[in-house]
Amino acid sequence: MMNKEALKEHLRQLEENLLKPEIRTNQKELSRLLADDFFEFGSSGRVLYKDEEISDEGIGTVKMVLGNFEIHPLSKDIVLATYLILNEETRQYSLRSSIWKFSDGRWQMFFHQGTVTNHFDRFS
Repeated sequence: MMNKEALKEHLRQLEENLLKPEIRTNQKELSRLLADDFFEFGSSGRVLYKDEEISDEGIGTVKMVLGNFEIHPLSKDIVLATYLILNEETRQYSLRSSIWKFSDGRWQMFFHQGTVTNHFDRFS
């Protein structure tokens, strides 16, 4: 396993990839990043599942900026990532958490949650 700083940078890059239009609109790329049993508690209040929500067009585009990224290793192959997102279109902030699992030689997102917040004073 890579050292904590390298792992943090790698997982941050994966999270940022999930914000890119070319990834979000590509079902194949999404399938590589999201575990087969992936699910999400969305900031909208909806529960989303990989096998139900990813259409041929992907999951749609967003214009978001990620900040305050941290990782919290839970085991040698499971990591909790936490961060803050600014939706540039709605000017809404949300706290985010993801659980990443290392399986078959790569990291995949197993769980994600978004919670709307007004606390953005530490955004960087």
